[in-house]
Amino acid sequence: MQAQLIALDWGTTSLRAYRLGENGRVLEQRSLDAGIMQLPSTPRLIGGQQVCNGFELAFDEACGDWLDAEPTLPVIACGMVGSAQGWREAVYQRTPASVAALSSALVTVRSVRGVDVHIIPGILQRSELPNVMRGEETQVLGILDSLPASEAAKPLLIGLPGSHSKWVRAVDGRIEHFDTFMTGEVYAALSSHTILGRTMQRSETFDAEAFDRGVAVSRSASGAAGPLSTIFSCRTLGLTGVLSGAAQSDYLSGLLIGHEIVALAQLLRQTDAQLPAVILIGSDALIARYQRALDANGFAQVILAEQATERGLWQVAVQAGLIQSSSSAAARPLHVEN
Repeated sequence: MQAQLIALDWGTTSLRAYRLGENGRVLEQRSLDAGIMQLPSTPRLIGGQQVCNGFELAFDEACGDWLDAEPTLPVIACGMVGSAQGWREAVYQRTPASVAALSSALVTVRSVRGVDVHIIPGILQRSELPNVMRGEETQVLGILDSLPASEAAKPLLIGLPGSHSKWVRAVDGRIEHFDTFMTGEVYAALSSHTILGRTMQRSETFDAEAFDRGVAVSRSASGAAGPLSTIFSCRTLGLTGVLSGAAQSDYLSGLLIGHEIVALAQLLRQTDAQLPAVILIGSDALIARYQRALDANGFAQVILAEQATERGLWQVAVQAGLIQSSSSAAARPLHVEN
């Protein structure tokens, strides 16, 4: 199948490149440790020029051979590549945000190859405590496009667990509101830079019992004091022999994710007595943890979404006229967990 688009998901620590064919089908994909904070630095010849710009080097490494074979392919990118520290800043667009709104605000940077890279802007939510996202908006819009029109028109809750977990409320195919929880980054900091990490023993095996204990504490009367109070129990349960060193890491993970889901449920119940179905986007291992915490907190239905980034990049490219075809990305049913 002939390629129609090169799509890049370019974040802080990694760069994922997709070669997409008709209807957004993934023909080939690559992942490089070349995020915007760890770009290559060894100069080399690109298109007959000696190049030392890290963005140019990473771009060429990711898809230079694809462009050698098909030099007229359009290129679209999302993520931190459009931040103030990125290749070219793409100014945040305000909520509510849609495919049409983002596709009309693409920012272009011309590479040394003479190829234009079209960068999707992130989203800014103005409020008493402003919120931003870059890259996640493209994943969300990709998922919204994969739903039947009748489903996409309903209020939806989409979760993107990670270093900075995002919980997005969407309606009528638009991103209306989102909340950010720095759960992943806080876990990493506590594990590596506080006394809690001193007694932790790393294990390759997931300790479901320890994780569930942490989730349960977050929901208990003791958990009502919040994470700043409960996290010290990771140490004290170890000192009193309740938790082994190998169990403490998963206990802390359950505790922090549990507090995130408890807070999310409280926010949702302010406007709706019934907790909604959740669509989750992310890595399998992390999604499995969030499923357990969501289930413990009364979220009855969890839907697992696939290929969200590729779908979103394709849809924005179609809307922006970068691709002649108006076809939607090939639909793949979402997997439902009850």
